[in-house]
Amino acid sequence: MIFWNDPINFLFAWLLDIFTGWGMAEGLATVLIWLIGILLLVTFAMVLDIFLVWIERKVVARFQDRLGPNRIGPFGIFQPFADIVKLLIKEDITPIGADVLLFNLAPIFSIMSVLLLWAILPFAPDMFGVDLNVGMLYLVAAGSIGTLSVIMAGWSSNNKYALMGAFRTVAQMISYEIPMVVALLIPTMLAGTMGTIGIVEAQESVAFIWLSPLAFLIFLISAIAELGRSPFDLNEAESEIVAGFHTEYTGMKFGLFYAGELLHSFTFGGFIALLFFGGHRFFGLENLGPIIGAIIFLTKALFFYWVIMWVKYTVPRIRVDHMLAFNWKFLTPLAFVLLMVTALVGRLLLDSAWLAPGLFISNLVLVWLTIEFLKSHARKTRAQEEASLKSAAPAAQH
Repeated sequence: MIFWNDPINFLFAWLLDIFTGWGMAEGLATVLIWLIGILLLVTFAMVLDIFLVWIERKVVARFQDRLGPNRIGPFGIFQPFADIVKLLIKEDITPIGADVLLFNLAPIFSIMSVLLLWAILPFAPDMFGVDLNVGMLYLVAAGSIGTLSVIMAGWSSNNKYALMGAFRTVAQMISYEIPMVVALLIPTMLAGTMGTIGIVEAQESVAFIWLSPLAFLIFLISAIAELGRSPFDLNEAESEIVAGFHTEYTGMKFGLFYAGELLHSFTFGGFIALLFFGGHRFFGLENLGPIIGAIIFLTKALFFYWVIMWVKYTVPRIRVDHMLAFNWKFLTPLAFVLLMVTALVGRLLLDSAWLAPGLFISNLVLVWLTIEFLKSHARKTRAQEEASLKSAAPAAQH
């Protein structure tokens, strides 16, 4: 067995030989190797999180015509480590009247929800944690733990601003989880499975972005709202409610919330790559070895992390009522219509060479109809406003 061809099984067999050579039972050695693997995956995720902090600060600086971190280390790459030291030595403050247990558990749940999602991410054909046949259901369930951590933080802080941020989170997550789940159903239908590995394998001939680009846009918007990043960062709106749900958090507890947010964004970038862009597949390069496949997957995830970051720092925050109206009056109905159209076209053109072109054209037609509907609605609204202004003008003169 060559390391390059199958690194996970190579390392597993190597460690198993070592532990059994020490006289350890094979079953116990297997459990110990799995624990070591989980520890290494968590360590990799946290190191990547530190790297993401540096990337975000440098990219945002370029957006804003600044240099960003440039003092500690080459190109300021060691600045996140200095930030970690700063957070570690800050005083740990628990507010008077806070629910201490929930207050301390909330930041742990925030980072834990992201690490649970990594269990089903297929980095390469033979590099994954668990191949669940209900992977998409697991994604929705494990991702909800992050929402629970925000609610726990706001409720337990004994702070009105924090509680208001938690209330906003409840309204936002309940709203945008619906179009996100509906968008998830489309690649699930196209692949015929809810497993992440099966969805990647189903994109061997054509990526699902070409079959349902509208589902990708709906999932991207819903994911940004689920992450609570701008323009949907109303749960921590600084100009309105100080810092929202983490107003009372200091030191490394605040750092865990921040780390969880960045890692969550990167993880959703990975799921976007997995669901619509073929995961680790890229013109056959993944066949050169699992390590190449993992590099391809991480590169795609990093690109979509950049897209989420780009949206955050270029689009202004929207009002709460506009956010909810956009979801219930536009995004959710559009997601359900797209689901029905995809199911109908897929049924009519089943086992036909016209399936892929038919799905793509149906998406384009639906986009065109949506734009025409919005233009018509805007014209009617403008006409009503002009009519009300004209009727109000004579009354104002008298």
